[in-house]
Amino acid sequence: MYVGTLSFDLLLGDVHSLKEKRSVVRPIIAELQRKYAVSAAEVEHMNLHRRAVVGLALVSGDAGHLSDVLDRCERLVAGRPEVELLSVRRRFHGDDD
Repeated sequence: MYVGTLSFDLLLGDVHSLKEKRSVVRPIIAELQRKYAVSAAEVEHMNLHRRAVVGLALVSGDAGHLSDVLDRCERLVAGRPEVELLSVRRRFHGDDD
C-alpha cells in the first residue's frame, strides 16, 4: 500500500473577502476530488483572504499510479489562472515506512 500527499501553498488573485476566497478555493478542491478521486481540503490560512493551503491525499496499491495521479493534480492546480502556486510539498509513504 502506498499513500501520497500534496500540499499546495496558493496566493489568490483579486480576492477581497473570505467569501470570495471560498468561491476560488472550493471549485479547485471539487475538481481535484471529481477528476482524480482524491481526498482534498483547505488545511491552512483559513482566516487570510489571499492565501490558502490545499492538501490532498491518495491511497493506491501501485506506486507508479500514485505518482502519476499526484503529478496530474499538481499540473491541474498550477494551471489555474486565478491562483499563483507558491510551493508544493509532496510526501510519499510506502510499506517500508
